[in-house]
Amino acid sequence: MRLIFAVLVAALPAVAFAEPPIAGVPPARETPRPVPRAAKANPCAAFGPGFVMVEGSSTCVKLGGAISVGGGGRLSR
Repeated sequence: MRLIFAVLVAALPAVAFAEPPIAGVPPARETPRPVPRAAKANPCAAFGPGFVMVEGSSTCVKLGGAISVGGGGRLSR
């Protein structure tokens, strides 16, 4: 009980000296989200799926690759 009373007494000055909101000043708003750009048509789509245009040029490229893992073993009798 004493602990609760001590916490209330310690917090009372902070509440008493808190400043009220300033009249005529609107509260802070959230930062506006950026508006997404309209999607550009892909001129490289004529070459097939996966082709993209290199920025700053009119060259179309398709990057790809593969990874394979192999293993083997031998049983002797």
